[in-house]
Amino acid sequence: MDKNTIIGLVLIFAIFIAWSIWMSPSKEDVEKQKRIHDSLVMVQMKKDSIAQALEKQKEENKTALPIATQKISSPQQADSLLRIAREKVGQFAGSVIGETKYYTLENDLVKIKISNLGAQPFKVELKNFKTFDSLPLILFDSLQSNFGLNFFAGRRQINTAVLFFEPEPGNESRYHYKVSGDSTISFALRLYADSPDSLSPLNSYIEYKYTLKGNEYMMGFSMSMVNMDKVFDRTTSLFNLNWNMDWLRQEKNRDDERRQSTVYYCYSTDKEVKNLNEAKDDKKIITTSLKWVSLKSKFFLATLIAENAFPNGAEISTYIDPERANEPRYNKSMSVQIPLEYGFSERMDYPMQIYFGPNQYKILHAYNLRLERQIPLGWGFFLMWPVNVYAIIPVFNWLSNYGVNYGIIILILTVLLKIVLFPITFVSYRSTAKMRALKPEIDEINKKYQRKEDAVKKQQATMDLYKKAGVNPMSGCLPMLLQFPILIAMFRFFPSSIELRQQPFLWAHDLSSYDSILDLPFKIPFYGDHVSLFTLLMTIATLFYTKINNDLMNTGQQQIPGMKLMTYLMPILFLGIFNNYSAGLSYYLLVAQLITFGQMFIFRKAINEEKLRARLLANKNKPVKKSNFQKRLEEMARQQQQQARRK
Repeated sequence: MDKNTIIGLVLIFAIFIAWSIWMSPSKEDVEKQKRIHDSLVMVQMKKDSIAQALEKQKEENKTALPIATQKISSPQQADSLLRIAREKVGQFAGSVIGETKYYTLENDLVKIKISNLGAQPFKVELKNFKTFDSLPLILFDSLQSNFGLNFFAGRRQINTAVLFFEPEPGNESRYHYKVSGDSTISFALRLYADSPDSLSPLNSYIEYKYTLKGNEYMMGFSMSMVNMDKVFDRTTSLFNLNWNMDWLRQEKNRDDERRQSTVYYCYSTDKEVKNLNEAKDDKKIITTSLKWVSLKSKFFLATLIAENAFPNGAEISTYIDPERANEPRYNKSMSVQIPLEYGFSERMDYPMQIYFGPNQYKILHAYNLRLERQIPLGWGFFLMWPVNVYAIIPVFNWLSNYGVNYGIIILILTVLLKIVLFPITFVSYRSTAKMRALKPEIDEINKKYQRKEDAVKKQQATMDLYKKAGVNPMSGCLPMLLQFPILIAMFRFFPSSIELRQQPFLWAHDLSSYDSILDLPFKIPFYGDHVSLFTLLMTIATLFYTKINNDLMNTGQQQIPGMKLMTYLMPILFLGIFNNYSAGLSYYLLVAQLITFGQMFIFRKAINEEKLRARLLANKNKPVKKSNFQKRLEEMARQQQQQARRK
């Protein structure tokens, strides 16, 4: 080891010792850290007095330190906590410590409890609805929700959801606001920011104002930033409005409720309504301007609506919390993060509305915000949506005005639909009767052309027979295609109709859910753990109809192999599907099938097939000009015959 190496090692060692001494905390720093540690221990010892928001705060918002205590045991404790709060939230330290209070806004339809901790809706009750087990219907509560702003002030991240707001001056002692009829009430809470020296007021605050009418589910909501330009960091012009919520279970069939629960949103430009995936966890970052964002369960909504728009879009997600998935009262979790712009002026206002209410077409359509698009009534390109909106729903609502049982309404609606479709159904049956009347002639053609290479000739002969007799095989298919949009529309209407929710009929206690007459001690794959009687009866009726229809459809033409068996298997497969569906839907299908039986009986009495056959045979003997299609078939048959001779 040479001299330079020894000198180098000594210098390194000396630098290390000096660095350690320099970085070691001073006596004052040690005492300060000890005081902070002792304060934190004291807070932990009084954990039972810590506000619920501290315990339930979301993991991503834990950068701010809430110290919300209901009781302070000593001035020393208060001073210690205030010093800690000052380090964490700066000018908002005065809003860290407080007593949790609740303010209730109530009208004829909804009761909204607002907490001063975060000035956020704590609990929302829909007064005219109950849960599946007859409990008050609570959309959510603050234990599973978070509503507040995230922004930077003094290089600190501030989360308003864990800070105490104060009532606007003059309303400090009023805790319950009730309104009815056309009257309106307003209530405001403010989050004040102290001056940096904590000596003189800055008169800077964030205000949440709630406005409620007596007969509305829609509630006015506005945020105002007053003199906050002196508080906000100027490193960014954006702050976030965060809304995280765990939907509580409301329906008997939780799996079905989860399948129809997700986040919806509406673009502000073209008013197009989109939604996240309902069947699995999903997340989306939207950079386009939005009009509203909605947290939706099967029958209820919590929707945040901008007066103008949310210009910077939103980040939205929906998921099932694996830790809570099996909790009996848990449905699904959803979150919304909306970036808002701050203009650094003396006052900035953000007017909005919040809808807490049912997902009911009549109510939502009246707002003219396309909120009704959240009701799954089907797609427009299959005419399902127009059929439901312009035909089914108006008639259904008209019948509902008479106050009769909804089972009777479904019966009447089904009869009306069958009457409307009667001419189409009759055309389809008459076409089948014509083809069935020519069955002896079709059998002769099948005997004459039995070889596979004669398939074109057989088809040509069959079409020639139909042409001469005046039978159009397609006339039976077209009426069925015309009925298809209506059938699919009804399939979407009944499960999504909140009017059927908890409406009893016969043995069914809730027409919007399955009608179980027997709960099984085990779960059958693709079927379930119960027996729905309406579904069982509908399946039996469908099997009988299939048998009769197959007999009537025996026109002599060869069917695709296995097609007849498939017609019997389909009702069995549908048994497993509809067993967990709406009892109202199964009941409608049962009634429709029974009416179809009656129609078939009427048609068979009205159509004399012997006279029909005689008329068709008479038409057969008349000269008929060949169509282009027939000419092409004949040419194909001739070419096929020539090729066969060459071989």
